Formats: sequence, C-alpha cells, structure tokens
Amino acid sequence: MFTRERGFPMGGSIGQDAAAQADMQPLFSFPAPRTIVPRWLVEPYRPIGLEQLDAKADMLDRRDNKYVVRADMLHQAIGELIQQFDILEIDGKRNFTYDTCYFDDAERSAYFDHHKGRRIRCKVRMRKYVDADLCFVEVKLKHMRGMTIKERLQCPVEMYGTMDDEARQFVASSYRDLYRREFTRELQPTLAMRYQRVTLVAKRGGERVTIDTGIVFAGTSGSQTIDGDLILVEVKSGNANGIADKILRRLHQHPTNTCSKYCVAMAALNEVSKSNKFLGALRRLGVVPTSSGAWLAKPSQPVKTASLEHRHPATC
Repeated sequence: MFTRERGFPMGGSIGQDAAAQADMQPLFSFPAPRTIVPRWLVEPYRPIGLEQLDAKADMLDRRDNKYVVRADMLHQAIGELIQQFDILEIDGKRNFTYDTCYFDDAERSAYFDHHKGRRIRCKVRMRKYVDADLCFVEVKLKHMRGMTIKERLQCPVEMYGTMDDEARQFVASSYRDLYRREFTRELQPTLAMRYQRVTLVAKRGGERVTIDTGIVFAGTSGSQTIDGDLILVEVKSGNANGIADKILRRLHQHPTNTCSKYCVAMAALNEVSKSNKFLGALRRLGVVPTSSGAWLAKPSQPVKTASLEHRHPATC
C-alpha cells in the first residue's frame, strides 16, 4: 500500500468551546488495562528526536507492510534491528499511548468499500496523542493509482471523539479535492481504539517501523483486547522491501496486508455482516468472530458512553 501524508499547520483549529459541543455524542468506553511495554523492545536503541525523525523519514510516497508477530519472535529480531534503527524519544519516553476514534456512516460505507476493494474509498478518524496532548482529524483516501493519501488537521484535545461543522467541512474538502465529487455521508463515532506505539527510524534512508502493543477496541456491541503477546509491526519503506522486511523474512514472518485496524476491529466485534477478506488477519490476531450476521445488533451487555481519558487515565 503506497501512502502519502500531508500535514496541516500545528496552529490550525477545528474546535469550538466546551459549551458549544456539550451535546455531541461521546465515545464508547472500554476496559483499557495498563500496558507494560517490555524493556527489551525500547531500551537497546539509540534515541532520536521528533525533528530528526521527520528530517530522516519524511517520505511522501511509501509502501507499507503489516506483520502480526509474537513477542518472542520479535525479540529474536532485536539484535539486528538495533544495528539498523534508532528509536523515537520525546521527553525521555520511548513508547506512547495512541487513542483513535473512527467515524463512519450508518451503512458502514468505509468498512464495506475496503472489504470490496473499491479504488475510491475514504476512512475518517480522530487520533489523540495522549502523552503529547495533541489531537488531529485525519482523512485517509485511496488514490486511483493505489497510493493512500492522508490529510490531517490539528484540533483541540477536548474535541476528541466529536466532529463539529468545521471538521466535517475539512473531511468534505479533502474528499472533493481528490475525487472531484461531493462527500455526502453522515458521519458518526463508530469505533474507539487504544494501543501503545514504539517508532523506529532507519539510521540510513527514510524507512520507519511502528510497533503497536496492548491493542484494545470497542464498538456498539462491546469491547475486545488483543492478546498481549501479539504485536502489530508496520514497515514503511519506499519499495515494500525495506530493511525490517528482510529481517522479519529471515525469521519466516510474512506480511498480513489486509490488516486495517478499523476493519479488523469492526469484524471482530460482529459490527458488520461480512468479514471474509480480513479472515487471515483475524486469525493471526486471535479475534475471529464466533458468529456472523450480528451487524448492528443490540449488545448483550450495556456499553457505557464516556470519555476514555476520564475513565482510564493514560499511562506509559
């Protein structure tokens, strides 16, 4: 999957004051246990700052490979990884909490467009970088040539999980600029997700590796936590044959490229009527749904709606 990212000025804002957004729908909440990131995963590397990372790995065009790897297998790769990669460190921290709220319409068009492999498709999410106290609305668009384009705009942290008119206009304009057609979907919060992320950057070249642990997600039908021994590794290189790809292949690890976090979580929670395209990723993550046809069914247990941040203070 080719990806191009375009950021927007850090001073940009889509927010309103708290009173103006009081009637907006809050997030689904879930039990988010404290994740202990193993020391061997973060300590051996030489640190690199955010500015250095952006300067070394500012790739506009890239191809991504995703791997579901067991912790003991990734541990075997550390010796080679530390020779080739540095680790992102900010204010002494090397692993960071990410909260993500995905938005979709009532028909789950973003999910089914991906499931059907449509060339024109769009995902909308709001991502909060808990440790940095930053929040962005992000729009991921599939270009007809196979490239994924990500547009994002900073918003106030208190806006996390809600969309005001300005945010919706940003989504619509991003869609219109690429596809030359109007975005007509009525978006609503669909899924919430939290995980811990470690970011590596190659000492030479622009390759990046993100390592996600402690993944937990929630939808209208409940919540689920990925086995803590399973780690999601994403290698972002220019040709889908990066340094980390070679290291993982030598350990007989192979990409699971139909591993969209949003789509896998929606399928695992039985929020959708079809999920066969993502069955490989669901099996590797150990979250194959036990039944089908439960799309938008009433949850067997009530799911409270409350802010993730208020209910479960983020820790690293």
